[in-house]
Amino acid sequence: MEPEWLDRIVVDSFHYQQIREHGGAHGLRDEGLLELALNRPIQLWQYGDPKPDICAMAAAYAFGLAKNHPFFDGNKRTAVIACEVFLILNGYQFTIGEVEKYPHYLALASGEHSEESFLNWLREHTEKRMKHE
Repeated sequence: MEPEWLDRIVVDSFHYQQIREHGGAHGLRDEGLLELALNRPIQLWQYGDPKPDICAMAAAYAFGLAKNHPFFDGNKRTAVIACEVFLILNGYQFTIGEVEKYPHYLALASGEHSEESFLNWLREHTEKRMKHE
């Protein structure tokens, strides 16, 4: 089954809300870099062999948004929200709290985490949500 993707309007709204709540310069610095970041997980899904898991695509969103810096400010914050919302939309949840997660997002943005090491960390700290009937 194809994953639920994050579209441009949704990611723009994540960015807008993060800037409104936490400050910084609102706006898009480079549209091409944003499109690249949003297409990374889709490309993984379409051309990956074997097909990537949900965590791999969530990591691709986080990595693309954090490293491409498509917005003037709030790229890391937008990457965090995009990664977590993608996981939730596709039936996954974190098994750790906010305080434990944030240093790993910072490490991803600074280059201390590679995309692969971030993915391994993500796989260790997420689980499939139970469906409520």
